[in-house]
Amino acid sequence: CFIYSLAFCQDGQKGPLIDHAEGQRFLNDTFKVIMEEVLSKGADVKEKVCEWRDPAELRRLLDLELLEDGQPHDHLLQQVKEMVKYSVKTNHPRFYNQLRFLTEALNTSQYTYEVAPVFVLMEDVVLSKLRSLVGWSDGDGIFCPGGSVSNIYAMNLARYRAFPQVKLKGLWSVPRLAVFTSEEGHYSICKAASMQGIGLENVFLVKTNESGCMLPEDLTDKIELAKSQGAVPFLVSATSGTTIHGAFDPLDLIADICEKYGLWMLLGGGGSVLFSKKHRHLMKGIERADSMTWNPHKMLLTGLQCSAFLLKDTTDLLKHCHCANVTYLFQKDKFYDVSFDTGDKSIQCGHKVDCLKLWLMWKAVGTRGLEERVDKAFFYTRYLVQEMKKKEGFQLVTEPQFMNVCFWFIPPSLRGKQNSDYYQERLSKVAPAIKERMVRQGSMMIGYQPQAGRVNFFPMIVHSPQISEQDVHFLLNEIERLGGDL
Repeated sequence: CFIYSLAFCQDGQKGPLIDHAEGQRFLNDTFKVIMEEVLSKGADVKEKVCEWRDPAELRRLLDLELLEDGQPHDHLLQQVKEMVKYSVKTNHPRFYNQLRFLTEALNTSQYTYEVAPVFVLMEDVVLSKLRSLVGWSDGDGIFCPGGSVSNIYAMNLARYRAFPQVKLKGLWSVPRLAVFTSEEGHYSICKAASMQGIGLENVFLVKTNESGCMLPEDLTDKIELAKSQGAVPFLVSATSGTTIHGAFDPLDLIADICEKYGLWMLLGGGGSVLFSKKHRHLMKGIERADSMTWNPHKMLLTGLQCSAFLLKDTTDLLKHCHCANVTYLFQKDKFYDVSFDTGDKSIQCGHKVDCLKLWLMWKAVGTRGLEERVDKAFFYTRYLVQEMKKKEGFQLVTEPQFMNVCFWFIPPSLRGKQNSDYYQERLSKVAPAIKERMVRQGSMMIGYQPQAGRVNFFPMIVHSPQISEQDVHFLLNEIERLGGDL
């Protein structure tokens, strides 16, 4: 079980959001249920392989709804017991399905309702709730093994929508295609283009402003450039909260361009911002996207991996694009509603029940609890910047928009020497030296990198629910201590 039971302090933003004692209690009680009900009874030939219920009945029996407020310990534990009760016991001696799964507690493969009834319904509830936060009243989606795979799904669907013949006839049946993403966009877009035969030379990188936001006017220029070269534009990848600077692309302006040219608009990045009433304005225009990649395992820190691919489409495009219609799994004459057999939407048959991680966290703390977690990340990002500006030797690369704080530490030996010939070369060595010292001493862990003509800097992300003002001051003081003699 990857979930902590979360409890909230009463002192605003200053306290940790995780109550470890309560979390350990929940894990201990859950482990007892797993040992008794899954590993013991679940392997007993005298017990049932499953407690079958039709989808509509099971939905009534399970409390899957995700509410504003969190649920208490006893209620959560009862939900775990119900989850176990109505799940297929894949380690039962008489479980003779097509695959012999590893005997992992409640770790079934989610491809048909009959194999994973609880989790098929659970995924449906979670995806619906996420789509409602985006602003879509209907749609589709699936949990994927990471955000990169979600982006691969988006590109494949965009191409299929534009050229459905590609599924049957292959690449020879489509023209040269063009993809657009910003210079700050995630590298998975390039990987997806390479993997799907589109080619890296057909990924057009759109310029950004100093804050890292995509420039709509350059997007239009790049689209016209691709067309002039004989390519057919079909997808634009926008980002909310870029990897390095945490920049938010102007979604409404990008959506206008996508509508003008008939392009698929993919949005990746900080979907969890949508939980926050204070900050969701950063993603204004999100509802106009065609698909979204949302990774709760990042900002919300659900257990790895937990990535949702969300679609506005209501035509079953996901299934039409990926289905193989194999009759040994997806028979049309089953005794229940086969629309709950979701495995044919996926490029792999089965997938892990990643929805459980987000569902249980959400159930524990409620929508308000997740909102507080997001708001706290923003609060401490601003607090870190505020305290950093009070100290000599810390220089921001850009003003943060999100929870990304990019900065240089300038040791005393380089201060006031910005115009010297050796300044940039020596500054580039500071972050690697501090990183080595902190790792060897085990005091902290922060990455560093060069980017777009800038020498090595620290790109720090503030998102831990346990962070405090004391941690912020330790961070700044520790960097001063580690780098003061460089």
